[in-house]
Amino acid sequence: MKFELNPTLRHFKTSFLFICLVTAGQSYAATEGNADQSILLNNPQAPSPDTYYTTHPIPTPDPATTQQQSWLDFIPNLIDSTPTFLPPESNNPIVPSTAETENSTWTDQQQQGVRNWVDRTANKIDSWFGTPDPNKPAEATLRILLDNYYDEHNGYEIKPRIRGKIKLPTLQRKISVVFGDDSLDNELKDNVAISNENPSSQTDKSFDRKRTRDDNSSIALRWSELSKKLPFDVDADLGIRSGDDIYLRLKASKDWTLNNDFYAHAEQIYRYGIDSKNYWRTNLELSHMRPNQAMLSNQFYLTISDRQEDDFTWDNRFFRQHQFFQGNRFNYGLYTGGYDNGSNLRLNSWGPFVSWRQPVWREWFFVQGDLNYFNDDRLDRDHYFSTVLRLEALF
Repeated sequence: MKFELNPTLRHFKTSFLFICLVTAGQSYAATEGNADQSILLNNPQAPSPDTYYTTHPIPTPDPATTQQQSWLDFIPNLIDSTPTFLPPESNNPIVPSTAETENSTWTDQQQQGVRNWVDRTANKIDSWFGTPDPNKPAEATLRILLDNYYDEHNGYEIKPRIRGKIKLPTLQRKISVVFGDDSLDNELKDNVAISNENPSSQTDKSFDRKRTRDDNSSIALRWSELSKKLPFDVDADLGIRSGDDIYLRLKASKDWTLNNDFYAHAEQIYRYGIDSKNYWRTNLELSHMRPNQAMLSNQFYLTISDRQEDDFTWDNRFFRQHQFFQGNRFNYGLYTGGYDNGSNLRLNSWGPFVSWRQPVWREWFFVQGDLNYFNDDRLDRDHYFSTVLRLEALF
């Protein structure tokens, strides 16, 4: 499919309109004294699922802010007024810390060994660019995931995934090495569902070895915080993916504090690869968060790619999120998704979903299960159940 200009313009209009509306609202609130532009880098009251998944910095409004009701407030107020049988929100741990267990068993020792190896490798790479500062050692994170998909139409698929990041403090500019499945970086940091941008191309096999190898072979240099003069954060990646696809990737993001415990986040991603050509993705999130209260959120994604058959596809998830203990995340909500192929803009799929995530046995090992009940109008499929099970180890 040739890359069309019109869908791109529609894509920019959607992103630009959202940013303009929220920025205008924020400017008005600041003028009236109803908003504080400060952002906390670590907000202990934010309902993040775990320390690794610390979401984008949560802006905290001024306590002296005069609360003004708007139509958005009726939604959380209505939900708060309904009776519930769910336990209260909590951040109490249910598994021991890594420091307490790192020498307890053979598995803990292996996890510690991999973690130490990752840190040594990070410092070795950092030393290539100069003399490391012992007070500012290189940092590295590593995720190893095993996603399992099943539904009655597509059968079973298993997808190993890996994603790592090495920060290099020796270099003056904030440069990191990122490697593994780069599609994980296209998602919001607190993405509510397990997604798969690159499904198996072999319908007769549960494990696509070639697809797995190509998806996890990405490596790139990342420049962060390119300019402090810009009103948003910008990252730039230069690397290679899928074996021989040299690419450049730009990502711009911004957070806004709104009235009455509402927060907005927007991301615009553009990637151009020699083989994959143009890829655009917009992530928009509007959340309502209060201390010790369940979160209400809406996440919207818009994707344009030369590799997909439609001009653009969109997905939206409106959900409630609870945290019953540290590292836990319980979500339930409604999904809608569709596409535009140039002549037909349509809702293709919708339905409820439930997701549960928690640490198991150790704070570095997580299990997440998603249960969906969606239809597929394009394939003439009525609503059917699908499940996803993710096993994830953090190093």
